[in-house]
Amino acid sequence: MNSDIVDLKAFYSSVLGRLTERSIAMALTSLWSRLPDERLVGLGYALPWLERFGQDAERCFAFMPARQGAVRWPTQTPSATALVFEEELPLSDSSIDRMLLVHTLEHMENPGQALSEIWRVLAPGGKLILVVPNRRGMWARFEHTPFGTGRPYSRTQLTNILREANFTPTKWADALHFPPSQKRWIMRLHRWMEQAGRRFWPLFAGVLVVEAEKRLYQGIRVANRQKRKVLVPVLSPQGATMAGAKREPIRE
Repeated sequence: MNSDIVDLKAFYSSVLGRLTERSIAMALTSLWSRLPDERLVGLGYALPWLERFGQDAERCFAFMPARQGAVRWPTQTPSATALVFEEELPLSDSSIDRMLLVHTLEHMENPGQALSEIWRVLAPGGKLILVVPNRRGMWARFEHTPFGTGRPYSRTQLTNILREANFTPTKWADALHFPPSQKRWIMRLHRWMEQAGRRFWPLFAGVLVVEAEKRLYQGIRVANRQKRKVLVPVLSPQGATMAGAKREPIRE
């Protein structure tokens, strides 16, 4: 099940959605390093955080997957939104400094190929930031939030899939330590639950946030070689049946 652009906008316009945005923003702040003349791209639905962290960027774009749909952003200036396919990004090689993925990886049909495409467009030493549902968390078990759709990940699974795509995980964070309840008395306690959750039960956070760096060189795995045929030169022409066969003279 994929999250539609209409459902995403409606969720982040609600009270629970605004609390969700703040919690993830705090996690992003803990690992967001400032880059001079940064070229930033958000893939998926990253608009709430692009407005926070994209103000200092030289260029900032919002790429939205075709299966999700797109919305105009920003509304007061020329649009910086594009409808894309994750496996074929409309960017040249090494043209982006940082890419933020939210509501994306868990819905990809071929995550490995999409991450390889992201590796292509990132500059050497570029940063990739993923925000994905935590397999152990409570948010992945309820479908009334966007984090209850798609495939959740564990930290080990994220590490493996990033390394296979030539990325090195460098920083980790987590968010959404309060339950995804729409009851007012629970939402009023979200700040206390968030602080307590980061200290006492970080393994059960709603989302995992990881920053990975583009790796330029890595070893190639050695596969078991199979026996193969080796062609060797022969002294007699192919098709000769007898070594001492006499040839008939050529008649003119």
